[in-house]
Amino acid sequence: MKAVTRETYKIFWRHARVYRGMLAVMFLSLIAVTAIEAVIPFFYKRFFDVLSASQPGTAAAGRLTWIAVQILGLWWLAWLAFRIIFFLNGFFQPRVMADIANSCFDYLQRHSLGFFLNRFVGSVVRRVNRFVDSFEGLADRILLDLFPMMLRTCIIIGVLWFWHPLLGIMLAVWLVIFIIVNYFFAAYKLKYDSAAAAADTEVTGQLADTVTNNVNIKIFTSLAEELTRFKALTEKQFRIRRFTWHLSASIEGVQGALMITLEFAIFYFAIRLWNQGLLTLGDFALLQGYLIQMFRRLWDFWRVIRDIYRRLADAEEMTEILMRPHDVQDKPQAKELDMGKGQVEFRDVSFTYTKTRKVITRFNLTVKPGEKVGLIGPSGAGKSTLVSLIFRFFDVQEGKILIDGQNIADVTQDSLRRALALVPQDPLLFHRTLMENIRYGRRSATDEEVKAAARDAHCDDFITRLPQGFETYVGERGIKLSGGERQRVAIARAILKNAPILVLDEATSSLDSHSEGLIQDAFSRLMQGKTTIVIAHRLSTIMKMDRIVVVRQGQVYEIGTHAELLQMPDGLYKKLWELQIGGFISG
Repeated sequence: MKAVTRETYKIFWRHARVYRGMLAVMFLSLIAVTAIEAVIPFFYKRFFDVLSASQPGTAAAGRLTWIAVQILGLWWLAWLAFRIIFFLNGFFQPRVMADIANSCFDYLQRHSLGFFLNRFVGSVVRRVNRFVDSFEGLADRILLDLFPMMLRTCIIIGVLWFWHPLLGIMLAVWLVIFIIVNYFFAAYKLKYDSAAAAADTEVTGQLADTVTNNVNIKIFTSLAEELTRFKALTEKQFRIRRFTWHLSASIEGVQGALMITLEFAIFYFAIRLWNQGLLTLGDFALLQGYLIQMFRRLWDFWRVIRDIYRRLADAEEMTEILMRPHDVQDKPQAKELDMGKGQVEFRDVSFTYTKTRKVITRFNLTVKPGEKVGLIGPSGAGKSTLVSLIFRFFDVQEGKILIDGQNIADVTQDSLRRALALVPQDPLLFHRTLMENIRYGRRSATDEEVKAAARDAHCDDFITRLPQGFETYVGERGIKLSGGERQRVAIARAILKNAPILVLDEATSSLDSHSEGLIQDAFSRLMQGKTTIVIAHRLSTIMKMDRIVVVRQGQVYEIGTHAELLQMPDGLYKKLWELQIGGFISG
């Protein structure tokens, strides 16, 4: 068994064993049902023995009626046990599935930002859904099919062995051959089931990516090319599915041949025993009853095994995610960040996304408590990466980042991020109301506090024009709002959060000049008493900072006030300033 398969079973069992009492009752009920169904053919044997040995009459009819009543009673007992099983299962499976979904959500959200940057959103969502559905399929197959099937078969073999050893041996040998054939066939097919699951994930990811980029498809009139790409993926999926279905049809053909062979062999030897006076008419009814029971269950054996392997293949991709350690983790003894005045220090920090090129190289900078520092530099200089490192979206490979003298790698991520507020360049919103999106900055805030933050961020300029006002749903990722409106919502969240350290990453890049003037006024109040780091391309937004740091190739290239940097004859900041003032670069 593969390590991933073992881990899948462990995860499912870890969630299922919470309800072990309920599981025990269901298994005991299944044992009762199976035992009752194994006993019933003996009553049919008695019925036909009495029928063949008696003449029509009141006494014989009475005996036959009593046997029929006993059979009826046994079936009612089996019916009652089945009702108990399905009643309990109606709670057990949905409850465990909900628990598994919650565990997937929790573990998934704890992965680092880099994890999500390398995966399609649609594919990740699909993996979670398939993982949860896989538990339902496996539980059904193991609890309601495989366990009763194997138990019933063992009982039948044991009874026949005790009754007529020759028939028991024949059935046991046949069953071993039947299971071996099915097992190896299913194991062979597993790799193709895994390939089918991977192809399904690929198709889902491509579909999600093109839906997200629908506007690009329209702008660049690329529907034909995208359709060709999508057809290539679905064609690959078709070929894998066709092959796996042909495999399934082949094994079912082999199963049918094995069952026909067994029935002929059993009855051939039964006739010989009858000819020797060792079997009665009732014995033939018993044999046929057992064979029908066993064939009815075993005919589905391949489907059960096939479905188990398919469910495991569906679950594998998510299991691999659950097995993958989180890139950014709290240390075992991590403490809460003891927030002081808000000093931020980068000490010999180096970081790279890949092994080929360092983004940040031995970066050193100290931002004093309450200081306003602007970061500028060419695209790719590492400015936004520094923001990600402050928030511990990634861990530094060398050096350390300190807040009030505490290494952020030694404190809990939650306590660190509670001390930080971010207004990003491209804010993402939940498909929730404006009220809920702004309140995300501080979930305990009252409606009035949310509205006050919205006013300070000048969100009320557009919210008051919406028919539903603050109860307006903004669409997935905030698509119903313009870029500037989304940015103002993000600013309102930061105002509401009121964290001691504020990071603005191109926070006014999507605003027109009028809106920017209003927001700058809001920022001037928001920044009071806070340590602030501002990343900007538009130099006019940072010229009043206490210090401006020019970042180039992941290092501090120049540092000083606006006036000081302009005094550097060949300074990069001076060149950028002159270009922007000259109009060659717009903010």
